[in-house]
Amino acid sequence: MKGITITLLSFVLVALGVLLVQGESMHDEMHGMDHKSMMSDDMSMKGETMMHDYTVPSDAELKQKLTPLQYKVTREEGTEPAFNNEYWNNKEPGIYVDVISGEPLFSSLDKYKSGTGWPSFTRPIDDDAVTEHEDRSFFSVRTEIRAKLSDAHLGHVFPDGPQPTGLRYCMNSAALRFIPKADLEKEGYGEYLKLFE
Repeated sequence: MKGITITLLSFVLVALGVLLVQGESMHDEMHGMDHKSMMSDDMSMKGETMMHDYTVPSDAELKQKLTPLQYKVTREEGTEPAFNNEYWNNKEPGIYVDVISGEPLFSSLDKYKSGTGWPSFTRPIDDDAVTEHEDRSFFSVRTEIRAKLSDAHLGHVFPDGPQPTGLRYCMNSAALRFIPKADLEKEGYGEYLKLFE
């Protein structure tokens, strides 16, 4: 009789454990669905940007198009000097696009003064526009950020930024081209004006 009671008690405990795990899994699924639905709400902008014809020139064309510093940063993983680059202190509203392809990467709305001497952002304009890669150079492990389409080296991301993300996307100005808010329409980025409303 004692053995049956222990077996039944064990069965009940296992069943409760399974229900608990399923409940957490269901919560995770629902959270994921919320996240996915939020992402689908943002898809309207992604759909619009997909209509652009962002192209990646050949390496020979890039050597002619880019400055030596832009080429070194984007194609040879170089780093420009701190406090001596074009956008570290830019406070004008607008977006930052890939210097190679023109694909939008960051918004001035997410830019902040990090004190590092490089343009810093809390997040990309679209998570799908950049990729993360492990960087083991300089005797440390960092997370490198590259432009998804052109594979340009942009900089690194660090977990010491302000809210809402807690991240600091520390980018090289040489990898970016700034499009002022006033020029978004004429430069073909008019759909991004709604970010500044």
